[in-house]
Amino acid sequence: MTRKLWIWGGLGSAVLIATFVWALRPQPAPVETAEVRKGLFEQTIDEDGKTRVRERYVVSAPVAGRLARVRVKAGDAVRAGETLTVLSPSAPSMLDARSARELAERIGAAEAALAQANTDVARQQQLSQDGFVAAAALDQARLAANVQARALEAAHFAQLGAAHDAAQARAALMRAQEAAGTRRPGSDWPITSPVSGRVLRVMQESETVVGVGVPLLEIGDPDQLEIVVDVLSNDGRRIPAGARVDIDAGPGPRLAGRVRRVEPAAFTKVSALGVEEQRVNVIVDIVSPPERWRGLGDQFRIDARIVVFEQADAVLAPVAALFRDGAHWAAYVASDGRAQKRRVKVGARTSSDAWIESGLKPQERVVVYPGDSVADGKALKTVRESS
Repeated sequence: MTRKLWIWGGLGSAVLIATFVWALRPQPAPVETAEVRKGLFEQTIDEDGKTRVRERYVVSAPVAGRLARVRVKAGDAVRAGETLTVLSPSAPSMLDARSARELAERIGAAEAALAQANTDVARQQQLSQDGFVAAAALDQARLAANVQARALEAAHFAQLGAAHDAAQARAALMRAQEAAGTRRPGSDWPITSPVSGRVLRVMQESETVVGVGVPLLEIGDPDQLEIVVDVLSNDGRRIPAGARVDIDAGPGPRLAGRVRRVEPAAFTKVSALGVEEQRVNVIVDIVSPPERWRGLGDQFRIDARIVVFEQADAVLAPVAALFRDGAHWAAYVASDGRAQKRRVKVGARTSSDAWIESGLKPQERVVVYPGDSVADGKALKTVRESS
């Protein structure tokens, strides 16, 4: 009995010791790994932009006059030389009865004030001769009379101007009455379309009086579109003419484009965070067949990916797998269940991928987001595999 107890006691102790040793042994570090692959590396600048009719024409009023109601609407097709609307001579402002009466009363008041001033001058002159009034008082009376004389003269000029305006108004009224029955040649100015295309926008639709140079319509060809993308000025320096552009214009397949030019002048724009940024416009031509972007119009929003650098058959690894090792880049390769630190040479990077010139091979798996628990030779336990 005693022997059996010793045997069972020994077995129990051995199990406890083995359990303790197993619990204290180094545990493999749980990690996420990703595969190193081979493919096309693209370094892009991603920004939103908008479409724009390449050549737009603003039709303006060549002379001042009364604009007839514009009958064409946005989207209507027009031909070069087609009459869009008509400008008629505008009548001068009419002189109403109240204004005429006010002018007459103004003249009467001025005449009465002048007569009173002349009477005062005569009285003051007589008193001065008799020795009852000083010479200064006589001079003041004469000055007041001169002032009233100037006021009367101004009132007469106002009356003459009003009479001239009234004559013009009567002439315009007679002309309008005559034109109502028989319109005379040359009384209207037709506004015609400078080019063939479509009406993009109507700025003044209703009948009204307009001045010289007032914009009336915008005309262009929606089939001749370009894309304007504003980028940071530092990014604009990296974009060469002819760079490939991937365009996302909404539902449907993506469109292809090419950079025609980067404008030489930048401008200041306030970002959504309230930060002033220097940006520059990049002009992009759409090279996809027109039937693929027929639904696009002027000022439509798009998303653009401008390719500034690309490398075919490049070795690609996730940027999240790289870390600094002194002055160099490094990564941990998961090999036979253990971490193997490799020094790598990075050609270029994007927000997700890095082009590896040396140090890694395709189909190897690297540790993504390596923490302090990962070290060279450390046992690994893969908990997630990324593609």
